[in-house]
Amino acid sequence: MNNYHLGVIEAKFADIIWEKAPLTSSEIVKLAEIQFNWKRTTTHTVLKRLCDKGLFRNENGIVYVILTKDDFYANQSEQYVDESFNGSLPAFISAFTKNRSLTDQDVTSILELIEKARNYDDK
Repeated sequence: MNNYHLGVIEAKFADIIWEKAPLTSSEIVKLAEIQFNWKRTTTHTVLKRLCDKGLFRNENGIVYVILTKDDFYANQSEQYVDESFNGSLPAFISAFTKNRSLTDQDVTSILELIEKARNYDDK
């Protein structure tokens, strides 16, 4: 598993690309100027960094998604559980729910996720 760490601004910039990709690097420059007041050079620097991290690919001036937003955040969550709870999902859930209650809907959703994960191994 790769370690993908994004700062807040990098994550907001990546969100723009995930939402609109594929798009040209010129379109990204315009969007970043509007959203962040960035100059073209700043946009290209951050875009190159995200491409180097394996999230996107800039091919002939068109930016494509390599790692989807859902996959990125799944990876981030897995890294967090690995680093903070020695990979123990039960320890994470225990810490997460220590000072809060779960609604019936939360419990149902979690049980559905567990069942889906259990069935995933059967495939």
